[in-house]
Amino acid sequence: AGLKNDLSGKYYPLLGMTPEEEQKLISDHFLFQKPNGHLMVNSNAVRDWPDGRGIWHNNEKTFLIWINEEDHCRVISMQQGGDMGATFSRFCRGLKEIEGLMKTKGREFMWSQRLGYLCTCPTNI
Repeated sequence: AGLKNDLSGKYYPLLGMTPEEEQKLISDHFLFQKPNGHLMVNSNAVRDWPDGRGIWHNNEKTFLIWINEEDHCRVISMQQGGDMGATFSRFCRGLKEIEGLMKTKGREFMWSQRLGYLCTCPTNI
C-alpha cells in the first residue's frame, strides 16, 4: 500500500533504529543529524527529537524522503552519472505517487495562494 516498482523501499524511524541500520545510513550519507540552528531550536521545531522522524529510501537508493528533519517532508531524487532527465522524472513520479497516497488518507500538501507550498523552515520558502 505504498510506493511501487522502482520507488518501493523501506522506512527507517530514528527512534528504534538498530545500530546496524544507523551505521549503514551513515555510510550511505543518508542519515541526518538533529538541527541545531537558532531558528529551529527557538521555534521548538525539534522539541520531540527523535520521535516522529525518519528516513525512507527506495531499494536502489536513488529516491529518499526525510521525514520531519527540518521540513515535514524532504524529497530527494539522485543517481550516479549525469542523466538529469531520469533523475527529474523519478522526482516528479515520486511526488505524484506520494500525493496520491496522501489523498487516499484525506491529506494533501499544504498550499497557500500567497506563499505557495508551505514548510516548517522559513529559509526553504
